[in-house]
Amino acid sequence: MGPMREIECGQITGAVKEALLKAGVTLPPDVAEALRGAAGKETGRASHVLSRCLENLKVAEEENLPICQDTGMVLFFCEIGRDVRLDGSLDGALHKAVEEAYDEGFFRKSVVLDPCKDRKNSGNNLPPVIYHELVEGNQLKINLLLKGFGSENCSRVHMLKPTGGREAVIDAVLQTVREGGGSPCPPIVVGIGLGGTMDKAAVLSKKALCRSLDSHHPDPWYDDLEKELLAKINETGIGGGGLGGDITALGVKIATYPTHIAGMPLAITIQCWADRKAEVIL
Repeated sequence: MGPMREIECGQITGAVKEALLKAGVTLPPDVAEALRGAAGKETGRASHVLSRCLENLKVAEEENLPICQDTGMVLFFCEIGRDVRLDGSLDGALHKAVEEAYDEGFFRKSVVLDPCKDRKNSGNNLPPVIYHELVEGNQLKINLLLKGFGSENCSRVHMLKPTGGREAVIDAVLQTVREGGGSPCPPIVVGIGLGGTMDKAAVLSKKALCRSLDSHHPDPWYDDLEKELLAKINETGIGGGGLGGDITALGVKIATYPTHIAGMPLAITIQCWADRKAEVIL
């Protein structure tokens, strides 16, 4: 046990609200740099698409406007140190941050309370999706995503046979990307979850998107697989906006978990070029 640290929930709300407001109008440096690099390599129609994306980023930042009209559903991944004591409800603090940020930032409120019956809008973009993990230490780390649904609707789960191995994973990822085509607003970022159960793989695929695009997987085998998948996705020729080109994806990130001997769950989360993410550490 280390020294206990108390964190006020008001501090959490303030820090997360600022992160949400920034994420909605400004891409993180790794994504902006990858987008500029892609624009420098492309030609033809895809080049025009990427140029408009970069112009859009410039205007959004200068005018403090959302990058995209779909300001997404918010996901939080919370790593809570064992030596942290909160003076209230973490989830309550996060809910308040979302409500205030979406109101102050004039972000579109896109959440409906019932998924099928009447689909009434909540009016405040609540609730977010929150995952909690207890870790060692005395800090609170929160990774967040603003997840638009043009790309989310192109995400998939595949329950692969373990005998399929690496090639089955590659084939399923490429199938998912091809089926999405231009719908998820490429160039995309691909988060991949491998292992666990169907639900665990899906969560892993979202958490993988929190990694920086210029980061390397700690396992050389998976680092190599990320690079191979990125190369093969870009060979599809889908290109920026789905208009053809050499850059269909800006990055591929993989997260894994142990699984059952009889299965190999694979989840693929597609993220659009507006890869809005942030990290808050308290």
